Amino acid sequence: MDDTDRERLYRAFCARDSRFDGKYFIGVRSTGIYCRPVCHARKPKLENCEFFASAAEAEKAGYRPCLQCRPELAPGCAPVDACDFLAQQAARCLRETCGSGISLAALAESLGCSPRHLRRTFEEAYQVRPVEYLTTCRLLLAKSLLTDTRLPVTEIAFASGFRSLRRFNEAFRERYRLAPTALRKQLEGKEISQEEDSFVMALGYRPPFRYDLLLEFWKPRLLPGIETIQKGIYSRGIQLAAGTGKRVKGWFQVRDLPSRNRLELRLSASLLPVLPQVLGRVHRLFDLDCEPQSILQGFEGFRDTTGRDFIPGIRIPGCPELFEMGVRAILGQQISTEAASRLAGRLADRYGAEIEGAPEGIRRAFPLAEDFLWEEAEGEQQLGPLGIIRQRSRAIVRLAAFLAERQDTHWLAGQPEQVAEELQEIPGIGPWTAHYTVMRALGWSDAFPVTDLAIRKVLAPRTEKERRVLAEAWRPWRSYATLCLWQGKQEGVEKNAVHHKSR
Repeated sequence: MDDTDRERLYRAFCARDSRFDGKYFIGVRSTGIYCRPVCHARKPKLENCEFFASAAEAEKAGYRPCLQCRPELAPGCAPVDACDFLAQQAARCLRETCGSGISLAALAESLGCSPRHLRRTFEEAYQVRPVEYLTTCRLLLAKSLLTDTRLPVTEIAFASGFRSLRRFNEAFRERYRLAPTALRKQLEGKEISQEEDSFVMALGYRPPFRYDLLLEFWKPRLLPGIETIQKGIYSRGIQLAAGTGKRVKGWFQVRDLPSRNRLELRLSASLLPVLPQVLGRVHRLFDLDCEPQSILQGFEGFRDTTGRDFIPGIRIPGCPELFEMGVRAILGQQISTEAASRLAGRLADRYGAEIEGAPEGIRRAFPLAEDFLWEEAEGEQQLGPLGIIRQRSRAIVRLAAFLAERQDTHWLAGQPEQVAEELQEIPGIGPWTAHYTVMRALGWSDAFPVTDLAIRKVLAPRTEKERRVLAEAWRPWRSYATLCLWQGKQEGVEKNAVHHKSR
């Protein structure tokens, strides 16, 4: 890094520029601590600063995380080019499965590359080996739990992916030069919100963040008994597969803390064994890795060509599971948003897992693909009484079989466009259904359902070819353009499937 780059990053650090949050970290030689660019502590001199591409690189250099700005809360980065995409998808998998013990070879295979290529690409992007990055993920998650909760240290160690308390204590002392219990003593007196059956964590984001638009999008699509929105708090039930034949279920709630650029996340204690996976889903649900300033730069003149304003801070409204989103998209073909939500609610009420002790309005979690491994005729018999027509019943059964064959969830970390193409091989799922599903379930930033009825109306009288050509200027952020085109429309998003391709 030359002097010009150092000075540029230092100016951003002094200005606490949120655009750089999570993109680099600053090590302070005089204190041995590393910070986020938005840290409010007194700024050191430039000659006392080192700049790192990742928290893992800073820790490898011997720095400890700052207790004030808390590097574990820094948002991630949205991938753009191929190499960045591969490295960042690998990093996301490591964060979400830091307790599973996945091997580098298995991770590389799921991402469609060799272990050597993955290791080389990862080290170029993050300046550390994947195993070192994984250790940092585990330690930062543990630090967050030690800081925000009163959970026992042993539970924190296992929830963070360590196989033993001894190994956890050793790694913590080696990296941070103090014991986990010593960190807790430093934070004595901090007010912590924790109940017997739940605990609270914080997740950071880059402003602007249109939390209000996320809630507005979800409200007409809420599944009864699965999710609610009350007084600005989003709540839902969730279940995840956790090993062969084992499932973990629980609930979580989210509310925005705009003055601190954070979300407050309350989770049921039952989700602790799968905490990294739940956090990954919440990240996608609220699109927390979004880089709003980078996106905004690609939409100059948007109003001149579309008649709609591009909305700074708009986020992709996610969905926790690909199967759930696929079912909801299939049920939404050629009917209104409200009707599709009622059908999905009936299906979830019939086959979803019951959740006890959840907040008011939350009774169940959406079923998993494994619950629908039927023959197509049986699927019609099971789903027909719920008001689901034969064509959609068959598509749901086919989707469940398709995903069951790909039980390795890391398959989803491949190229989203490839996932969308593979979904279209399922009879009953066309381009719109596939793009809409992958956009919301995997946080695909470049989806563009060109045949969507609402988009056709907004961009009239352009032909389909002309709409595709126009949208090329919005790459790789076409999903955000789609959301802006949908914003304020009268029709439900799902009421468009006159263009759905079935087979």
